[in-house]
Amino acid sequence: MKRKIIDDLGGMVSGLGIAAQGAREEIEQAVRGRVDAMLAENGLVSREEFEAVREMAVVAREENSQLSEQIKQLRADLEASQKAK
Repeated sequence: MKRKIIDDLGGMVSGLGIAAQGAREEIEQAVRGRVDAMLAENGLVSREEFEAVREMAVVAREENSQLSEQIKQLRADLEASQKAK
């Protein structure tokens, strides 16, 4: 009889642990969702979005630098051809 009660209590405690784990996961998801919503409402972005845009900016700067050099070279070529006339 005592053994059965102890076994039942052990099963209940085990069940409570599983239920607590499930509740914890649900709370984490709810909090994560709310934080994401708050960030979006305030115009903030996630780290992944920030890094993606940062990488795009780096590439754009490199292209801009290359284009600036090409423009300088074209201007120099134009000046040289105008002086040769």
